Amino acid sequence: MSIGSNGLKHVSSEDLKALLRALHRGELKTPIARTTLTEVGFFHLGDEVDVLRGLDEAGVRAVLVAVLAERQPRR
Repeated sequence: MSIGSNGLKHVSSEDLKALLRALHRGELKTPIARTTLTEVGFFHLGDEVDVLRGLDEAGVRAVLVAVLAERQPRR
């Protein structure tokens, strides 16, 4: 993650779930690049997912799952 980055803070949970679905389906290829996002309909995320760039599939999956889990209400 770059200095000053907000990580995935401004990416909606719905977009994160959609990214994870695309990854599971093999539609989202890694490493993630702007062109990759555009090809699967996530151009609007642009720089918001910089934290995922350079990660392999397992890394992207781990980050998305962790962020989604962290957003779940505490029981």
